[in-house]
Amino acid sequence: MANYSICGIDCDLCRFKTEQNCKGCKTIKGNVFWGECDLYKCNSQKNQEHCGKCSQFPCNTLKEWASSENPERIDNLRKL
Repeated sequence: MANYSICGIDCDLCRFKTEQNCKGCKTIKGNVFWGECDLYKCNSQKNQEHCGKCSQFPCNTLKEWASSENPERIDNLRKL
């Protein structure tokens, strides 16, 4: 079973797992190596498991992040 982040990235396949020793946003509570994750923060404020549970899914922020890297994340969330 895949280890999905809040925004649908499979953490086990993400390059940052090895490059940045990232443990995944759920483990580090959105405090990723570049700073605070906006998508994690949004889900926490809405008390949601992941972006796929949001009434605004897929929102513009998620679409923007998916278009820049890991475009499969939206499809992954649809499967959840």
